Amino acid sequence: MPSDEQVEQQIEKLEEERERLRERESSEDPTLAADRERLEEIRVDLDRLWDYLRQRRALRDAGQSPDGARERSAETVEKYWQ
Repeated sequence: MPSDEQVEQQIEKLEEERERLRERESSEDPTLAADRERLEEIRVDLDRLWDYLRQRRALRDAGQSPDGARERSAETVEKYWQ
């Protein structure tokens, strides 16, 4: 199981990549279809990582082991927003 710090590092890396892709998107060159697809993948990965990190924090706040948190599927996490 990854630690909170490891999850936060993954989030930071994805945020940095997303920012680079968005900067390219806003430049004069049109964004490639692959960039748009990657931006969507990053969005979903970030949603899943934040969900996992929130679970860990909630378990810890409740006096339980954060190791009880489980990464949920993209389908499950994405339904939260609907």
